[in-house]
Amino acid sequence: MNRLENPAIEQAPNRGLSELEKGLAWDLPEIPATIDAQRRHRKQRVAAGCRLFALYGFDFGPAGHITARDPAQSDHFWVNPLGMHFSQVKASDLILVNHDGVVVEGRRPVNRAAFAIHSAIHKARPDVTAAAHAHSPYGKTWSTFGRLLDPLTQESCAFYRDHVVFDEFSGVVLETSEGERIAERLGHRKAAILQNHGLLTVGTSVEAALFWFIALEDACKTQLLAESVGKPKHISHEVAAQTVDQIDRLDGGKYGFQPFWDYITASQPDLLD
Repeated sequence: MNRLENPAIEQAPNRGLSELEKGLAWDLPEIPATIDAQRRHRKQRVAAGCRLFALYGFDFGPAGHITARDPAQSDHFWVNPLGMHFSQVKASDLILVNHDGVVVEGRRPVNRAAFAIHSAIHKARPDVTAAAHAHSPYGKTWSTFGRLLDPLTQESCAFYRDHVVFDEFSGVVLETSEGERIAERLGHRKAAILQNHGLLTVGTSVEAALFWFIALEDACKTQLLAESVGKPKHISHEVAAQTVDQIDRLDGGKYGFQPFWDYITASQPDLLD
């Protein structure tokens, strides 16, 4: 079993990189050695993601959910509870649910849409440690076009040929069958634009899934603004393909999240409880 097939082991950064590329990245905190420490690590980052989503306006009523696979039980995942605002979520508030929809740990209810979407993705993608979904302002606005994003900036190149449009909106996702269709359309990619709905991102770490969501929302905003004033110039296929390869080789999602983590844990340390 390789690292991508084992969800309990997150990918190590800087694998297979040149000395020059290694010099472009700084050291990240070590992945905890014990299962209990890994679980706390993941839960705290889910809670940090919830606080960041609130801070950046990705919250709308009960919509939006972030999940992290449990490091000991690959068919279980932790998720923010239904009815709790993102700005209030702590690591201790998270709910543990299995792929049958049974709440194993926690007293609050689970968002049914969260289970329908995330359980299917975690089943279909053993390489995925975490997934994030929300009805963010620019993401859900861009989703109404039913279009892929264009490679307009270095940041948007992270999604070049690595995101899809799921164009089968049929109302609130309540059935696992629709979650399975979303997972099938997502395939091996890191992100999906759910038409007339919102955004979805996944990652081999919680940090990566969260950073890709923040970056995808920003890419939607950039393209909406650019097209509102003219016809933006696209980055060429060759350069866009090279850029996404560089970003992924450098484990860009995990590195990209670190400054957000440092900021939100310093300003809102109660989320770690």
